[in-house]
This record gives sequence, structure tokens and C-alpha cells, in this order.
Amino acid sequence: MADQIRLIKKYPNRRLYDTQTSSYITLADVKELVLESGSFQVVDAKSGEDLTRNILLQIILEEEAGGAPMFTSDLLSQMIRFYGNAMQGMMGKYLENNIKAFTDMQAKLQDQVRSVYGENATVSQDLWAQFLNFQGPAMQSMMGAYMEQSKKMYAQMQEQLDSQTRNLFSGFQFPGFPPPPGFPGDKNEGPVAETAPPPTPKT
Repeated sequence: MADQIRLIKKYPNRRLYDTQTSSYITLADVKELVLESGSFQVVDAKSGEDLTRNILLQIILEEEAGGAPMFTSDLLSQMIRFYGNAMQGMMGKYLENNIKAFTDMQAKLQDQVRSVYGENATVSQDLWAQFLNFQGPAMQSMMGAYMEQSKKMYAQMQEQLDSQTRNLFSGFQFPGFPPPPGFPGDKNEGPVAETAPPPTPKT
């Protein structure tokens, strides 16, 4: 039987109540659940609104303010600029996939270390840094190819959108803009062919 999601209720006094242990817990306790990969959900005790993301963001904020931040100001600024952007959903998925790939790679390295040094061995920070330095050129090449492909796809998409927009409004003339080719009154339009006058009717 699959483990049920651990339900945590948040009360108006900002206290968190763990329904599994029937006790109040702190934000540090929730962080431990995250580190243990436990499944949980935080809801508002009154409305039932899901507050899990809010609590996780609060944990991240405390970690960032703890003296060893993970995100630079430039990175955070770039992330803020994506809100409201057409690429917002794609960027979220991109970050999620890359973090998952990084986590999977770290787990595989941990398994390799345990197979060599025993079950109790762990990946030290120095060993992890050496691994990343070794993999750096390959990862950089792969990322460079990915970015180049993404740039080409974005350029093609932009060109297609521009073409569709031109076709959509080709029959309209806007004030302050030159008329499209072939539009009546277009200065670039070729000379109108003269037609012979109709013949004089015979009497």
C-alpha cells in the first residue's frame, strides 16, 4: 500500500499542525521532511487552500538569507523578467527538467561511490567538484548545442509569426504606415494600363 500524503494544517497564528503526529511543528521540521523526500501537503486549516508552494518558497527564502545563497541577484532578476512573458511556462519546465537531470546524475555518482567504498560512503564536496570539472567540457558542449538549436527554433517561430501577421493585415492600411504593395493608392504601385475609349455608336 502506497504511503499517504502527510497532511499539515496551517492556522491563522502561523502555526503548523502535523496531523500524522498530532503535534505542532516548525518550518525546520518541514524542511526535514523535504530532505527526507517525504510526501506532504500544507493546507489552510480554515479554507483548505493548498499552501505547499508558499511554505516551500518560505523555506527557500530562509535558506537564501542564511549566509550561503544559491541564487545570484542577476539570476533572480532574470527569473522575475520571465513572469508574464510568453516563455514563462516553458522556462519553468526547463528549470524543472534540468534540476531533475542534475539530481539523477548526483544519485548515480553516489551509487558508484558506494559500490567502490561501501554502503556508508558518501560523495564529498571535493569529489563532486572533481566530477563536475571532469564532465564540464562535455556538458558545456551539449548545452552550447542545445542553446544554438533553441535560438534557431525561436528565430523560425518569430519569422513565422511575422509572416502570419503580415498576411492577416495585408488588406488594411494604418495611418502613418505605408500601404502594402498592391493596395489602392500605393505610390509604388505600377502604372495603371490605359484602356481604349468605347467605340462611338453608329447612327
